[in-house]
Amino acid sequence: MRYAILGTGRQGLASAYDIARFGGADEIILMDNRPDTVSNGVQKLNSLLDTQIVSGKVVDVTSEDNLASEFRDVDAILAAVPYKYLPKLTEIAIQTRTHMVDLGGHTNNARKQIAMSGQAKETGITIVPECGMGPGMNITLAIAAMEQMDSPEHVSIWDGGLPQKPTPPWNYSLFFNINGLTNEYDGSAFFLDQGKITQVPCFERIETLEFPEPIGILEAAVTSGGLSTMPWTFEGKILTLENKTLRYPGHWEWMKGFRQLGLFSENPVPFQGQEITPREFYHQLLEPQLDHGRVEDICLMRVRATGNHQGSPKTVTINSIEYSDQETGFSAMEKWTGWHASIMLIHAAQGKLEKGVIPVENAMKGSTFIAEAKQRKFDIRLETTEG
Repeated sequence: MRYAILGTGRQGLASAYDIARFGGADEIILMDNRPDTVSNGVQKLNSLLDTQIVSGKVVDVTSEDNLASEFRDVDAILAAVPYKYLPKLTEIAIQTRTHMVDLGGHTNNARKQIAMSGQAKETGITIVPECGMGPGMNITLAIAAMEQMDSPEHVSIWDGGLPQKPTPPWNYSLFFNINGLTNEYDGSAFFLDQGKITQVPCFERIETLEFPEPIGILEAAVTSGGLSTMPWTFEGKILTLENKTLRYPGHWEWMKGFRQLGLFSENPVPFQGQEITPREFYHQLLEPQLDHGRVEDICLMRVRATGNHQGSPKTVTINSIEYSDQETGFSAMEKWTGWHASIMLIHAAQGKLEKGVIPVENAMKGSTFIAEAKQRKFDIRLETTEG
């Protein structure tokens, strides 16, 4: 079995590590356009795994002919590249009959990919867009909660990645590209209210939740994209579906102020005889404040589903907390993001998933994912209240 990882950033390397351990891999090829990143990734993984099955290639994601050749050479590929490339990569995967999952980042792109499902099914491959932590694992755990009852009605999800030791005034660290962060904070989310698709602006519906010490009180707010295509899949089937992002108290007021100033805008504005893009300027100033290199992080996820089971009311709550790993050096977010994607890719490559381009909410049973996650020592706790 030959796997490839396209994009050797933090999440891509975490995925490769997991595939090497659990995917029956004979070879894993790291692909990126940065030679040093590829070389360092190969060295790190082979050292961690005490093996030599990981190799590397310098590959340009914009070179379609080159990509097609590389895709044909492997059984399955994980795309950990910016979301703008994913529809084209989906076309190439179909053309070359290569299983694929990606880390997503844009719901409209995922819907474009899913529109190609018929072609993927004809070629006998599985493609799962929008894997990772959220969207991804949050959706799969929501499915796990819903599976515990005959008629789920209301589903709420809260998740977030945070530094274990927050530093004022931001109390946040950058765990992925700052463009992705602002993309999550801009625009609107799509939820289900009374069974219908509802558009909700970012930073709305702020609430507080309590977690075990030393975490304590966190604030949750609406951000965009966390549910991917799940609202459309369950429209008219359940009454409520929502997802909020967790942060330390005060974070959302800062972000609302920045947005109000216009700093999220991508439209150039005149300034002292030239034009600047507010978002680029904002990133230039904020990124050094939030990028603290590798920090010890914590990821949290809570899912609550209510409905009816065998004629009685039922509530299912799933809680999961993950910490950075001192032994391997992988952060909590790298594990949750990379390993959700690798679990999906392993199952696709082994023929255990439906053929076609499958939304993450339909790709794998929640109970199957939990069983896989527990092999990786994820702490996932399910509580049930009846009546």
